[in-house]
Amino acid sequence: MLDSLKIALQYITPKHLLSRLIGKLAAAEAGALTTAIIKLFIKQYKVDMAEALESDPGSYPSFNAFFTRLLKADARTICADENQLALPVDGAVSQLGDINFDSIFQAKGHDYSLTTLLGGKPEIAQPFLGGKFATIYLSPKDYHRIHMPIDGQLTDMIYVPGELFSVSPLTAERVPGLFARNERVVAIFDTEIGKVAMVLVGATIVASIETKWAGTISPPTGKTVQHWKYPDQGENSVTIKKGEEMGLFKLGSTIVACFEANTIDFAELVAGDVTRLGDVFATIKK
Repeated sequence: MLDSLKIALQYITPKHLLSRLIGKLAAAEAGALTTAIIKLFIKQYKVDMAEALESDPGSYPSFNAFFTRLLKADARTICADENQLALPVDGAVSQLGDINFDSIFQAKGHDYSLTTLLGGKPEIAQPFLGGKFATIYLSPKDYHRIHMPIDGQLTDMIYVPGELFSVSPLTAERVPGLFARNERVVAIFDTEIGKVAMVLVGATIVASIETKWAGTISPPTGKTVQHWKYPDQGENSVTIKKGEEMGLFKLGSTIVACFEANTIDFAELVAGDVTRLGDVFATIKK
């Protein structure tokens, strides 16, 4: 009953308004009050500050600065084998496996459309039909910067307006088409194994989605899909190496990574497994 109530409330809550309001509060620099909130959050969610570049809660001027904290240089090791992809985030596996033509598995009883996820553009989705996907959930305690699993040349970025449902495991089990309904930013890369899609999915109280090449994408929110193309050379080209940062969330969310068919084999990961940035994500098929 309680779970059903939690889901029902999400349908009627003004999620965009709430998220933007919390975003403003999270950006506020309120001195001792900000530090007190950060300390409470650390205690509540058991955040490991020993890994943070700045371990003192008082060193962060805003909650956003704390939430998007950098890690120490030696806190994570990126797998060095050229035949292996690196996990792009700290989090937990929600689901991973095969894309069944245009269908991605969300949770028991729920699938959603790959094409819809990628902005409703068949030409963008086509390379991934029958490929593989991995959905990774970032909890409040996790490091919230997203890194590249493989060297990539950016070709497309798509902003897709949508809802801001929670992306918690409970919501994934109860809300049909969750990741293809929520606001999201899709980044498409050319890599040595073909196209790779990195989808940054917004959620309730996610105050911002940013990329390294374009800065803040949302907010402001839009009501239409927006599509940017990037050249393969020149000052506007974007190349990101394996393990380098590609974007971040201000407050937590989920990523969905998509790969072409017959290009990779995932590491021994199953739903529920904890992920750590830089560990082995997949092996390239030869």
